[in-house]
Amino acid sequence: MRRDVLELRQFYASDLGRAARAMVERKLVEAWGDAAGQDVLAVGYATPFVAPLMPGARRVVAAMPAQQGVEVWPAEGRNLATLTPEDGLPFTNALFDRVLVVHGLEESADPVAFLREVWRVLAPSGRAIVTVASRNGLWANTEKTPFGHGRPYSRSQLAELLREAELEPSGWTRALYVPPVGWMARWADGFEQAGSRLWPGFAGLLLMEAVKQTFAVKPQRQRVRSGRPVLLPAPGAQPVSREPALRQRLAPPRRRS
Repeated sequence: MRRDVLELRQFYASDLGRAARAMVERKLVEAWGDAAGQDVLAVGYATPFVAPLMPGARRVVAAMPAQQGVEVWPAEGRNLATLTPEDGLPFTNALFDRVLVVHGLEESADPVAFLREVWRVLAPSGRAIVTVASRNGLWANTEKTPFGHGRPYSRSQLAELLREAELEPSGWTRALYVPPVGWMARWADGFEQAGSRLWPGFAGLLLMEAVKQTFAVKPQRQRVRSGRPVLLPAPGAQPVSREPALRQRLAPPRRRS
């Protein structure tokens, strides 16, 4: 069951929510710059993170799942958010250059169908960043934040899922090392710098970028559930209730000897 839009909005108004927003925004800008002249779609509850892209992008719109609810966004000006079935985005094929997914995949009833819709609305060679709770992180193990609900993912699990939806992973990174404790949010920057060096596997969030490739048709495969590693490429209005840049583009981490 998806978190309600009221709960999500309340979380991002808290100290922890503001810390999470700052960490993800930083990774997004490192990966995509200002998205100058591009069409950007925010799926799930990704609106807190796309503000830095709005001045440069040609268009930024949001799609929020019906089970979650929708709020008018942005708070001022023309509404750019819509309520949508998660497996039926109300957009034409190949419309967006960039798609950001946050609070979308973990609670989806059909993750592959959800990502296939992302694939459908992406332009050829378009890029998507999917942000999920990391299976090994502290944030996935507490229900005090929205990241503690639904299914967390490991890097290999998320890569395999993206490939099953015909999206090819092109890089990944981690974010949010501060423990999910409100009074510690003030030290989020310090935790981010230390965590990416000292305990990278315990980040709260996993961000993976994938590209839509249309020059070849790949056969459908059954998802591997055994945990087998998957190698990545080389180095106002009221709501309606209901580490470095992305590795590789996004550079692969150094392998331990």
